[in-house]
Amino acid sequence: MPELPEVETVKRGLNQVTLNQIMTGGDVLLDRTIAHPSSITDFLAGLKGTAIAQWHRRGKYLLAELTTPAVGGLEDLQRLTPPAYLGVHLRMTGQLLWVTPDTPLHKHTRVRLLFEGDRELRFVDQRTFGQMWWVPPGVEPPTIMTGLQALGPEPFSDEFSIAYFRDRLQHRQRPIKNALLDQAIVAGIGNIYADEALFMTGIRPHKLCHRLTRKQIQQLRDNIIKVLEISIEAKGTTFDSFRSVEGINGNYGGMAWVYARDGEPCRTCGAVIERLKLAGRSAHFCPKCQR
Repeated sequence: MPELPEVETVKRGLNQVTLNQIMTGGDVLLDRTIAHPSSITDFLAGLKGTAIAQWHRRGKYLLAELTTPAVGGLEDLQRLTPPAYLGVHLRMTGQLLWVTPDTPLHKHTRVRLLFEGDRELRFVDQRTFGQMWWVPPGVEPPTIMTGLQALGPEPFSDEFSIAYFRDRLQHRQRPIKNALLDQAIVAGIGNIYADEALFMTGIRPHKLCHRLTRKQIQQLRDNIIKVLEISIEAKGTTFDSFRSVEGINGNYGGMAWVYARDGEPCRTCGAVIERLKLAGRSAHFCPKCQR
């Protein structure tokens, strides 16, 4: 599943190519991809004639702030007040691709959004868990995109402080890896970067939260931010389904310390990387470097 660095990579790519171009229509090829409104006709009608002013990211969600052309046309494009939004969650295998209409249609294409200038934005999703929302003007996105309501602070925000992180961990009797995957504690972290941050901090994934020292919590918080910054710079991790808006692979996978490297030697000490299951998810760690 795309995590914060992959979604951030997609957001930045979309902001480079999709802004201020009027949507002329679209085609929904799989109805259940549209989470709101219930009518596909209403979804497409809400988007038609608008343009994207800016893409935002919240956790693993994407939010496109929509504008509408004023009387003067595209050159007089103005932000809606209050704005409408197009929401997207890539889930496990979703991709947003900016292509020309003559690009061969991928068999897992679920939604096509058509733009002036002979371009289109395609939502491709092999596993079909991805979703899209149209949020009308005057409605706050969390009202409709209810998953936003449960998100904790962004890792790069002031709210993700050492004091906050310590307060959320120090009395919990569950594995630290499970806590890091809890989007209510911190938004956007998934399996890859939880494993990586724990390795960088020298903590085993199954260590219970309440057994962490104050120093370990501080170091873990700092390493979460560090590994996310490194991965964003590398344009994320490429796995079977993730590509950037241009269809380009991310580079972090070849740099990973432990994720998906079970059976391989640790890059630091040479010990064999191990894998275990925690709450149905894989966790990778070095038995020597992590305690």
